Amino acid sequence: MTTSPSLSTELPTETQAAPVDAPAAKPEGKAKLAERKQSALPVLEKLYTYYPHLFGAEFLPLKRGIFQDLLARHPDVFQRDSLKAALAVHARSTRYLQCVAAGKARHDLDGAIVEEVAPEHLFQAVVELHRRRQARTQDDLLPKLRAQLSVAFEASGLSRQDYLERVQPQDDKIAALLDEAMNESTQKIARQEALFKAFEASGKSAREFADMYGVHERDVIKAGLAHKRRAQTGAAAT
Repeated sequence: MTTSPSLSTELPTETQAAPVDAPAAKPEGKAKLAERKQSALPVLEKLYTYYPHLFGAEFLPLKRGIFQDLLARHPDVFQRDSLKAALAVHARSTRYLQCVAAGKARHDLDGAIVEEVAPEHLFQAVVELHRRRQARTQDDLLPKLRAQLSVAFEASGLSRQDYLERVQPQDDKIAALLDEAMNESTQKIARQEALFKAFEASGKSAREFADMYGVHERDVIKAGLAHKRRAQTGAAAT
């Protein structure tokens, strides 16, 4: 079997031993981590061969319950313990966390979209990726993380209270940063909603409304699209 470069070179450099926003645990020994990666390679290679659309050059978030689906579809190919270990390595890899943090939907074995990634899983992926990046640089990456948390909160379509109940940040610094991000998002959403309501009540076109009130036409259009998106995501989340 030909070894896939994407699998042999992109295995995780760090594992998740606790909730991703909890205080960092003691790093796993390098020898043990390397052993886990190496032992997972044969199974990951099989997954790549059978499902390149999920485990190939571009990773996709996996359907919850994919472990049972794989065992049911390939009872003579995969062994329960080694498959479970390989999927754990895959799901903790930086590349997999990146596809989750990007907000891509979960897919089944046939590549069909089955559900959106839950807000708490997206939040955890964003925070864990920040930790890994921050560990490799002395630059302050918190402003970037705050912006990403704002985007994640807005994309959830949830209220502030409902979002906090879902993500439940454990680390005080992350919780404070999330609070700042949600404050910024709440203010932004309020401005967009006020603009959209005024535009809707005017009965004018976006261009006419923009000229009348001295705002940019693109901001009027964006406010309308954002309102529609929030309504759709909010309905899907309930």
